Amino acid sequence: MAGSASSSSATTTNIMLAIFEKRTNSVDLYRPLRNFIAFNYSDREAQNLEDDLQTLNQLRSDIERLSDPTPTARRDLLQNYFKALCLVETRFPISPDKDHINTVTFIWQDAFKQKQKASQQNIHLEKAAVLFNLGAVYSRIGLSYDRATVDGRRQASHAFMGAAGAFAFLRDNASTKASIGSSSTVDISIECAGMLERLMLAQAQECVFENTIAKGSTPGVCAKISRQVGVYYEEALAALNVPPLNQHFDKGWLSHVQLKTALFYSEACYRYSLELHEKEEIAEEISRLRSGVSALTEVKKSSKGAAAQLLDAIHKLEANLNRNLERAIKENDRVYLMRVPSPSSLPPLPAFSLVKSMAMNDVLDASKEKMFASLVPDSSAKALSRYTEMVDDIIRTQAEKLQQASELTRVRLKEMDQPESIFALEGNFTLPTDLKEDVEAVQISGGPAGLEAELEQLRDLRRVNQEVLVQIEELLQKEEGEDAQFRSQFGTRWTRPQSSTLTKNLLDRLNRFAANLKQAAESDGRIERSVREHSALMSILDCRPRQLETLGAQRAGLEDMLKEMKRKDDILPKLMTSTGSYEDLFRKEISKYDHICEEIAQNIEAQEQLLLQIQAQNNEFSAIFNLEDYKASREKCYKQIQAAIAKFREIKENINEGLKFYVTFQDAITNVKQQCSDFIMTRGIQCREMIEDVQRQMAGLSFQDGKNTVANNYPSVGYQNQRSNLHQQADPRLQTPYYHTREQPTMAGYGHPPAPYSSPQPPPPLHPYQVPPASAAPYPPPQAQQQLPASHEYGQPAYPGWRGPYYNAHAQQPGSLPRPPYNIPAPYPPPHQSGYYNQQ
Repeated sequence: MAGSASSSSATTTNIMLAIFEKRTNSVDLYRPLRNFIAFNYSDREAQNLEDDLQTLNQLRSDIERLSDPTPTARRDLLQNYFKALCLVETRFPISPDKDHINTVTFIWQDAFKQKQKASQQNIHLEKAAVLFNLGAVYSRIGLSYDRATVDGRRQASHAFMGAAGAFAFLRDNASTKASIGSSSTVDISIECAGMLERLMLAQAQECVFENTIAKGSTPGVCAKISRQVGVYYEEALAALNVPPLNQHFDKGWLSHVQLKTALFYSEACYRYSLELHEKEEIAEEISRLRSGVSALTEVKKSSKGAAAQLLDAIHKLEANLNRNLERAIKENDRVYLMRVPSPSSLPPLPAFSLVKSMAMNDVLDASKEKMFASLVPDSSAKALSRYTEMVDDIIRTQAEKLQQASELTRVRLKEMDQPESIFALEGNFTLPTDLKEDVEAVQISGGPAGLEAELEQLRDLRRVNQEVLVQIEELLQKEEGEDAQFRSQFGTRWTRPQSSTLTKNLLDRLNRFAANLKQAAESDGRIERSVREHSALMSILDCRPRQLETLGAQRAGLEDMLKEMKRKDDILPKLMTSTGSYEDLFRKEISKYDHICEEIAQNIEAQEQLLLQIQAQNNEFSAIFNLEDYKASREKCYKQIQAAIAKFREIKENINEGLKFYVTFQDAITNVKQQCSDFIMTRGIQCREMIEDVQRQMAGLSFQDGKNTVANNYPSVGYQNQRSNLHQQADPRLQTPYYHTREQPTMAGYGHPPAPYSSPQPPPPLHPYQVPPASAAPYPPPQAQQQLPASHEYGQPAYPGWRGPYYNAHAQQPGSLPRPPYNIPAPYPPPHQSGYYNQQ
């Protein structure tokens, strides 16, 4: 029998099925198994296994009761008992044979016809029944979830896939053995297990379909998923219509599966027709809708005994199909006038499965269980010994192949008077220790190939510094332009010093910085040319170990890998839980070594090819060279390597010096940028205050006319409006302008203010980047850079009397700013130690 439950989806209220468990009679496993241990092993062994025997018997007693608190607890119990049965099967022979355990009889009822029973004196019926019940419990778990929610539908789908996996495992591993006994039931047959797997997959896919509808997926996607639901139901229906199942299930089962098959086929037609309507493929849309209506009309004839919810879903879908069909026919008759194809001429609807049977091999794997671990039957011990011999033979054979390959290499090289000849011809020879260490140091630091990345760093740093220079110049030019604009607007009233007189020193420094960058770029260019010119020489530093040595190292690693695999290869637990042929298990386990054997064969083949190349090269060498010439060329090569190392180190040192310069230069130019920003901010504050002062003066002169000339002529200033001007005139304290007019005495220091961005004595131009002679240093020594007087401050007030908040908040200490171009001590060696600007 089967239970059912309903849940609402986006379109219909569908019911699903859950399978009831098989029932069994009580069986005592403790006494027969303990007697077998005591008789075949010892009383002491039976005493040691007392706990395992009690555990097994308790599991069987729990299986007999169907009163577990939750379906998940029942699922775990069935899984644990099945694994225990796998351990029992390989250690305790249960059969009618007089030398076996012949006092144990398992009795199980059919789940769908409980009057039918099976009784067998073997463990196969017990295992098949437990697997059937495991699938039934999974189906109950799926039915227990609330399918009105997205998460509930997802969990239900997963549970139904677990049920399908249990029934599939029953079909593939236990049904055949359980059917061999003296009696059996249809519910555990291969046909019934396969049908139940299809049914559970259909319900799992149905949950996915409900979620797809709830998410608002496209009609095309919904149609594919719905069609696959129908396909799974069709496969279950096909099994129900043939022996032995056609006479085993009641009509309610058959009616339910028939209605579900037609329902989801028609649902797929309905969803697919919506997509066709969007594409204006009216002819096929009409044909698909007619096909869906026809399927529902036909299935309603055999709907006796079906659930009311299912019939209601069919009526609703049929109404939707007919409504869309009527609309499509009208549109075709009035607009499209297309010929409607016959439904039989249409291709099958596309289907897409999003579910599959859960893999139960890992879930039911008993190889890691410890129950009865001390019992090793003679058959298992012999099988283990045989497997060990097979593995040892593989390792011994492969080790001999590796050893023979290495010995063959030594013999053939000796015949060719190697290694001297091959060293001479290939240029590969053992370097002196100190030279070898130098080469390794070069390779560790990146080698010649890594110089390009460092050159790219030089380019990036130079570009960043150039961009900062451009930004500073643009800031100063913008400020100077604004100052000139206001000077033109206000004429003689604009008495603030011109920007050009205040920024002269800054512009001089920027020009020197630009010259420095230009000379640095020239130095970088010389380094890049040097790298290109000496790349062939330095390429020798990239040479790696010889190929024969590499193959030899690979062989040693493969041999170690074989030994490690054998050490970890513990097949006994698998032997003790295996219910099939030992030969099948051996083939599966031995296959683990196949990939290493293939790698060994490839290594030996590569060595053979390399030896052939060496033979050809040796013949070429013998015809051209002699050993004395080789020794002379070897010394020459030593000198080339030394020269390459020296040139690499020289270029590397020059690049490092350039990187240090650009980093230091960037710090200095960033400080200058900050000074320019401070200057511009100060000038902006001065500008706003002077505009206010000029406006007040002009407002005082023209108040009688009632015109705010300045405010009207210069609306962009925006600092005073007409109301504020009237307020200022009414206030006698504001009648006196902040700045004195030309007729008034000039305030001390205002007519000729000290230049806030100039120094008493500008430093002489620095030329650290000019092309130097061979012994010149690329950067000036610290004493070549002049420092401004300690009292000089770039942030001093622009004119007396001004007390802006900026300078109150950011008072700078004398000497806190860098000297032009910057005051960081030169990090580079004296001229006679530097090679950055040596002619490359």
